[in-house]
Amino acid sequence: QVQVRESGGGLVQAGGSLRLSCAASGSDFSLSVMSWYRQAPGKQRELVARITSDGSTDYSDSVKGRFTISRDNAENTVALQMNSLKPADTAVYFCNAGAHWYSGTFYPPSWGQGTQVTVSS
Repeated sequence: QVQVRESGGGLVQAGGSLRLSCAASGSDFSLSVMSWYRQAPGKQRELVARITSDGSTDYSDSVKGRFTISRDNAENTVALQMNSLKPADTAVYFCNAGAHWYSGTFYPPSWGQGTQVTVSS
């Protein structure tokens, strides 16, 4: 059974930093695109950053230069280092493990439960 679990959220003042972690289990995610999304109250879920199996990264314009996504394929983990946080970054942050094949079985995308990030002004 696939599980995706986020950790590291919390309350921080504007200008501060947080590091989110995501651990995936139940399959080999080394060939999956791993992503972080966020959803603020009353808004749609949006892509924050993603990283491919070979380490290529993409960021939304709103976080580019402030957030860094990284992964450890051996541990099936992905992290999001968030610096220079703004109140507009306040949201629930979700980890997404992309679809992939492993041992002849297809695994659809999997989501974690989310972790709250609150940035105070």
